[in-house]
Amino acid sequence: MAPVAPRSGDAIFANVERVNAELFTLTYGAIVRQLLTDLEEVEEVNKQLDQMGYNIGIRLIDEFLAKTNISRCVDFKETAEVIAKVGLKMFLGVTASVTNWDVEGTTCSLILEDNPLVDFVELPDTCQGLYYCNILSGVVRGALEMVSMKTEVTWLRDMLRGDDAFELQLKLLKQVPEEYPYKDDE
Repeated sequence: MAPVAPRSGDAIFANVERVNAELFTLTYGAIVRQLLTDLEEVEEVNKQLDQMGYNIGIRLIDEFLAKTNISRCVDFKETAEVIAKVGLKMFLGVTASVTNWDVEGTTCSLILEDNPLVDFVELPDTCQGLYYCNILSGVVRGALEMVSMKTEVTWLRDMLRGDDAFELQLKLLKQVPEEYPYKDDE
């Protein structure tokens, strides 16, 4: 496997402008609360959080690539490692471990060591179907789509739902070949 990155997640995190963690957490909580009020259905809120994350991810990948100087990853395994060790560290200040690979090397789990989005959060009984951090699955999906990887990203375990960890499953659906917007003249 090629080196993860010319600059590690810790080095990049040290040089990135940061927002106060409590302000970030409380602002995100206010967004989720407003979505619950506006949309009323928990399943619709899950979809909206995923779509918001997707929209963020398709823009965030540009900043990630510019600041990390990472060259193209060789395969999906290397891509997952870069997300876990560099991407999450750069933008959230946390890392994840990559586990549970399938035989084909197309499905894995990211187990977050910490999740700053859930500080101060308790889900009421009326919101038990809510994937509070669903924005993260959308961010990962959107970013991967911009680097030609069509994926499905879902939550397997969530500590707000009583599980012992935060676990995201990444499933590579297809590697999209790069296309140039123009044809070479012959």
